Amino acid sequence: MNSLKVAVVGAGYFAQLHHEAWTRMDRVELVGICDTNAEAAEAAAQANGVAAYSDVADMLAAARPDLVDIVTPPPSHLELIRTCMDERTAVICQKPFCQTPEEASEAVALSQKAGCFIAVHENFRFQPWYRKARHLLDENALGQVYQITYRLRPGDGQGPDAYLARQPYFQKMPKLLIHETGVHWIDTFRYLFGDPTAVFADLRRLNPVIAGEDAGIVIFDLPDGVRGVLDGNRLADHAADNTRRTMGEMLIEGADATLRLSGQGELWLRSHGSMTETQVPCDFVDTVFGGDCVYNLCAHVADHMLDGTGLENEASDYLVVQAAERAAYQSTEKRCWIDVASCL
Repeated sequence: MNSLKVAVVGAGYFAQLHHEAWTRMDRVELVGICDTNAEAAEAAAQANGVAAYSDVADMLAAARPDLVDIVTPPPSHLELIRTCMDERTAVICQKPFCQTPEEASEAVALSQKAGCFIAVHENFRFQPWYRKARHLLDENALGQVYQITYRLRPGDGQGPDAYLARQPYFQKMPKLLIHETGVHWIDTFRYLFGDPTAVFADLRRLNPVIAGEDAGIVIFDLPDGVRGVLDGNRLADHAADNTRRTMGEMLIEGADATLRLSGQGELWLRSHGSMTETQVPCDFVDTVFGGDCVYNLCAHVADHMLDGTGLENEASDYLVVQAAERAAYQSTEKRCWIDVASCL
């Protein structure tokens, strides 16, 4: 394969980042944009010089894409995947992946029957500061790692108008902090240290205008004795000129050193017993979301299809993330540790 034809399902706020990413790739041709909102599809298609569609089956028949990028809310995922798998077309699917673990498992079964992959668009692991952190861990720069702590503090959840300007459906989601947002760091912890084995969580709702939870603390047992802590609060913010760049702050603490991620996307390394931090070079594009992580993930999948390179976050592997998510909600309800394996 010398070039890749990609079609996108979705013309909403976040889908625009996907449209822009695909049009920046030399060996990729964006061949169509589909949305049930015909006006939104037409506007996005005109902006990118491609055809607009309001029905996915029509787009598949007319554009014949090699890959479909699904950037829509979870209730639509399974049927869209079914349509794509019927045509044996590979898929990238936005997270949260399907509405439930059962739907996600059905989607995986459809992909296996069709012999086509589904990659989950879990882009935070492709943010450059986490890729750099993984490189430092591979070099054993921190020694034995004790704990990773991430403080999620986007500061966008206060008041009656919370989320309305950007993603208004957040207000009505029955599960928000973990299902919609926290899964980013479940997968990031997994990328850095391996699959979580047990979860303890205490989730709560602070803003009464929303349906789901917007704050809480989740503790993960990770391989090799590493403890993960996700401390999330969507109402509080953190020190950054753009609180959506990293959406919070991170510490990875080891026997030899501690690595700190600031809200500016800067990594700082402090040796054990030292009072001095040294900045770790971490170049990234700061003009688009999350250090250009949408582009990074899309390019990763394109490279897989064009050059045969490895593929991260196939849907079959991603099921453990959803199991850990389910464990967090069960733990909050039962007020006890939950084994992730029991939720698969």
